[in-house]
Amino acid sequence: MTDTVANPEAPLSSQPAAAEPRPPLAAIPSPVVLPPVALPSVALPSIDAPDERAGAEKLARRYRAEFADLKHFKIQHDLLRTVPVDLMFRYNFVPLEQREDALVIAVSDPSRLMVLDEIAGLLGCRIEPRVATLSQINDLLKKTEQSQRVLDEASEGLTFDVISSEENADESISIEKLASDEDLSPIIRLVDTTIFTALERRASDVHIETYDDSLLVKYRIDGVLQPAMAPIAREHHSTILSRIKIMSELDIAERRVPQDGRFRVRYKGRLIDFRVSIMPTVHGENAVLRVLDKESMSEKFRNLTLEVVGFAEEDLRRFRRYIREPYGMVLVTGPTGSGKTTTLYAALNEIKSDEEKIITIEDPVEYQIRGITQIPVNEKKGLTFARGLRSILRHDPDKILVGEIRDAETAQIAINSALTGHLVFTTVHANNVVDVLGRFLNMGVEAYNFVSALNCILAQRLVRTICSHCSATIRHTDEELLQSGLDPDEWRNFEFHEGAGCIECGGTGYRGRTAIHELLDLTDTIRELILDKKPTSEVRRQAQREGMSFLRESALDRVRRGFTTLKEINKVTFIEASR
Repeated sequence: MTDTVANPEAPLSSQPAAAEPRPPLAAIPSPVVLPPVALPSVALPSIDAPDERAGAEKLARRYRAEFADLKHFKIQHDLLRTVPVDLMFRYNFVPLEQREDALVIAVSDPSRLMVLDEIAGLLGCRIEPRVATLSQINDLLKKTEQSQRVLDEASEGLTFDVISSEENADESISIEKLASDEDLSPIIRLVDTTIFTALERRASDVHIETYDDSLLVKYRIDGVLQPAMAPIAREHHSTILSRIKIMSELDIAERRVPQDGRFRVRYKGRLIDFRVSIMPTVHGENAVLRVLDKESMSEKFRNLTLEVVGFAEEDLRRFRRYIREPYGMVLVTGPTGSGKTTTLYAALNEIKSDEEKIITIEDPVEYQIRGITQIPVNEKKGLTFARGLRSILRHDPDKILVGEIRDAETAQIAINSALTGHLVFTTVHANNVVDVLGRFLNMGVEAYNFVSALNCILAQRLVRTICSHCSATIRHTDEELLQSGLDPDEWRNFEFHEGAGCIECGGTGYRGRTAIHELLDLTDTIRELILDKKPTSEVRRQAQREGMSFLRESALDRVRRGFTTLKEINKVTFIEASR
């Protein structure tokens, strides 16, 4: 349909004015970039008022232009970078699509032809307008400008250039160089805005990776690494790493051994800790910054329950029964970052009371829970899990949480504690509930004591959940179903959900994570199989006969309920487990 105003002959699209050539980007003033602590908070896109949306749709019909709903709009960051941000704010528009002959933009008032002509003249191209609500345009601009755009502005001039190793051979860093205004200011700006953007995008870690010709910055969001910006020139590597070391109070002259440190920033009125790890590699030092938002998490953990963790109804009922036993061991297993500690905190939150004393020993204590005594491991001073656990037992606890069992001594003390009237919560690294049995037996733990102490073993993984703002239904082909180990006859007509990608999820289609579980009851039959040293495959078959559902089945249940995608569970669980 041709865009027209009242006169069908007059097109709404605007041609660039010949007298106003597009100015270079440098001529348009850049937005002022404030330090991370001073930037305003990002508001989530608001739900349009019915009157505003109806008014925008009426305008679109009147001027024969298309209505654009920006709520589910997928940001094209490359396109946004081509348009000066202050221009978008000045004229209240966002670019939607770059065509061969025109730039498609969203405006709230298509009747302002003079404004459209000005935009066309400044950008030097024909404009094709769409109509959107003013609140949606403003929300999109705010979120774009305050996160990714701020970072892009900060890293301007530090972009990727391929240089030979000879050019970099004599590069050195010194206090004098760091103190230089020319070198320090852009680096401080870059590091600060990288940290700010990480917090805005809900990142759990910031990775700074060094290669032979460039430096890459990545964010881990919902368990997946995503690039934060374009590669940075290799020549800035030492200055960036030195800035991070200074913030963490580390030795800037030491580059040959790993270093660990911490620093703290104030963000949106709360203090956030960063745990820093520096590691030397063949191309230079890498850094990982772990975000520890203790104040926010402590608030969330105050009301944390096992429902929030994502248990299936039957597993939740059984697990709640085990965490309320008078004594024994509740064991949670899974790889690093699978949410084991969160599950145990949720369990402690549900069972804590003023009548009982709960003590934890953790490495480190990342989140604090009111009403519980928490002890951090300090191996440099000799406070290990084993030594701390022995001391805990002299403090008359009713329930104990051991952050992780790493050695035979800690395992033996934890088992003895469970056998002598304490309820012990702990974690161990293993792939599934059956592998845990072999792990403990290989530590030299007596099988009889181990199975007598155990109440249950819970294996856990995290899967990303589909973004609720851009979720849509799809159907998979028979070939895709077979590759996922599913029966096409059963799943052919099933409507799967996937996220198309929008501003809320950063174009990934996922936002947040939920847990999948498998829970092994230590029934008499299972205990006898373990004591008889039967193969783990036989233990697994017996558990299945007794009604245990495995990780793959738990993951497929999340797919059926529209929480996650087939692609995501294939990445997290073994396909063979469903056969």
